[in-house]
Amino acid sequence: MRRAALVLAALLAAAPPLALAAPAAELVRRLPAEEARQGVAVDARHLYAVDNSTIAKYDRRTGRKAAVWTGDPERFAHLNSCAVIRRELVCAASNYPAVPMRSSVEVFDPRRMVHLRSIPLGPQPGSLTWADWKDGAWWAAFANYDGRGGEPGRDHRHTTLVKFDPRWRPLASWTFPPSVLERLKPRSASGGGWGPDGRLYVTGHDAGEIYVLRAPEGGGVLEHLATLPAPIHGQAIAFDPADRRTVFGVSRPDRQIVEMRLPHGLPE
Repeated sequence: MRRAALVLAALLAAAPPLALAAPAAELVRRLPAEEARQGVAVDARHLYAVDNSTIAKYDRRTGRKAAVWTGDPERFAHLNSCAVIRRELVCAASNYPAVPMRSSVEVFDPRRMVHLRSIPLGPQPGSLTWADWKDGAWWAAFANYDGRGGEPGRDHRHTTLVKFDPRWRPLASWTFPPSVLERLKPRSASGGGWGPDGRLYVTGHDAGEIYVLRAPEGGGVLEHLATLPAPIHGQAIAFDPADRRTVFGVSRPDRQIVEMRLPHGLPE
């Protein structure tokens, strides 16, 4: 009996910590935006609603539409998300649901709402859904799916986070823990980004949740710290550059941009 107890204690000590339920993100407001299907980006003055081959620019204060960029669907089949990074609108794009998967980074001028350049990524471990910049490196999520849009031999469990150097050469990679994959299936990680606390905030395809994760140094498996209920329907999110506790997301069924506040006291 004593030996069994010691073995159990050792196993528990070696196991990764269980993610904790956390207080919900607080709803601040909702803004109508017919393009709010794939996600939203934000800068000091504007919000950018993303919808496959379209990006619409909205005034943050009034909610009025200021400009729209529309691309050729043959060339821009599936813009998954965008982020304002160093004065550019950096968007994750793929050929979803076509296979084999192809991904690229599409860069725009958010002031003039014009396309600047494409960065083809070549073969990757999935379909690019979001990208962020932190500590002199690119961080990008590659989705895998059960069924439609998936490739033979891979499913949602193969969803991967990759760290790249500034020239998009891979440096390290992480898989997602079972506790998050179970909530993502049969889809994948549709949105994400680094929070002000140095932790990763990830969203799924349609669940009203944000997953808080830590990336161990050098790669491996992401650590699931907490799950936040949120007034969104998955898809890409964006942190307010002026107030990093403020996060924007979308409600895809309602065609709305959602502004929300992260709770205090998240698990460490």
